[in-house]
Amino acid sequence: MVSSVLDQAASSLTNILVLVLAARLSSAEGFAAFSMVYVAFSVLLGLNMAYVGQTVVLERGPGTGAVCRSAVAFTALGSAAAGALTVPAGLFVSGPAGGAFLALGAVLPLVLSQDGLRYCFSALRQPHRALAADTVRLLCVLGALAAQPQGASPARLVLVWGLSALPALALGLWLLRPFTAGARADIRPYLRRGHLGRRFVVEFAVGNGSSQLAVFGLGVLATPLAVGALRGATTLFGPLNVLFNSANAFGPPLLGRFRGKRAVVRATLGLGGVLALVGAGWGAALYALPDRLGRELLGATWDTAAALLPATGAQYAVMGLGTCALLTLRVLSPKATLSVQVVFSLLSVGFLLGGYAVWGVAGAAWGLALGSALKAGAAWFRVSRVAPDAGAAAGPSGGPAQPAPTPAQG
Repeated sequence: MVSSVLDQAASSLTNILVLVLAARLSSAEGFAAFSMVYVAFSVLLGLNMAYVGQTVVLERGPGTGAVCRSAVAFTALGSAAAGALTVPAGLFVSGPAGGAFLALGAVLPLVLSQDGLRYCFSALRQPHRALAADTVRLLCVLGALAAQPQGASPARLVLVWGLSALPALALGLWLLRPFTAGARADIRPYLRRGHLGRRFVVEFAVGNGSSQLAVFGLGVLATPLAVGALRGATTLFGPLNVLFNSANAFGPPLLGRFRGKRAVVRATLGLGGVLALVGAGWGAALYALPDRLGRELLGATWDTAAALLPATGAQYAVMGLGTCALLTLRVLSPKATLSVQVVFSLLSVGFLLGGYAVWGVAGAAWGLALGSALKAGAAWFRVSRVAPDAGAAAGPSGGPAQPAPTPAQG
């Protein structure tokens, strides 16, 4: 669990520092072009995580090595195809962004394949191997970008960023090799109509799209100060996002050890309670922060963001419970999460906009908290309706689940 949290932190820190270094090296126009390309990469990364990564971590048993080999092969081929699609975009877009999109197409298979290895190691219960590869990735990308001259073009920065993934990719494949030796790659399950990853892609699209829609709607109705305050308040809870993402990564493989619904629910309820207490405690600590330190963190935005911390703290507290409820469904009944995500993500947008219309930006923050609370409640209600023997029902491909590994295998 510690290795999984540290690995997620290393991955998140890499993304943050890449943007910081690119901003320091680029002109305003150049960084705008780099940011456009990085947004496109982030979307493709999320789609690959949903379609491939989230199905891989649900695997268990002796066939996991073959699944990982197939996942790596599909990611490499799929990212190469996606990279080819960026060529027309690069030719169509004028200015520095065009060259940056062409560079993205060239390095996309490297960066997506390297990131996808994290889910393979999670499924194999070897997160320390993912941590080793991602630490190398962090060090290599920082060193490569730091060596670039001031005013480097966006295309050059994208190429350097992508090629710096090679050492981490090579290390990750070498660390994965003992678990995939003798296995054959088969990408056909990813092309079948009933592949579970398609449902996870819809969940990602709705969740990500609704959050962007909420920000856009608030930007239309509110002032930029209100949007900045809400963004500032949620930014302070970034470490909790690392914990929640780690729970989704290491949770399914660990929960695969438990037999039956009762054992799984007992474990996730305990984890959800811990995450809820951490969220509430983090919010209370931020609220008690002296204004002087707060302004060091957010500058002039602190004064308006500080007023939103009680609502945002409440939101993250219930998000801890909701994350574990959805994690429980992901293990016991993977197809049950889609309806909960779609309905309550859209409701959260409505609560945000409705809360702003009635109580201003504070109402928007409490609207998000209410939406998260209702999603958590609905998810746990769905858990209560799952059959008692669902823990051994079916694997992610729809067939019988592999037997849970023995303690010696784990």
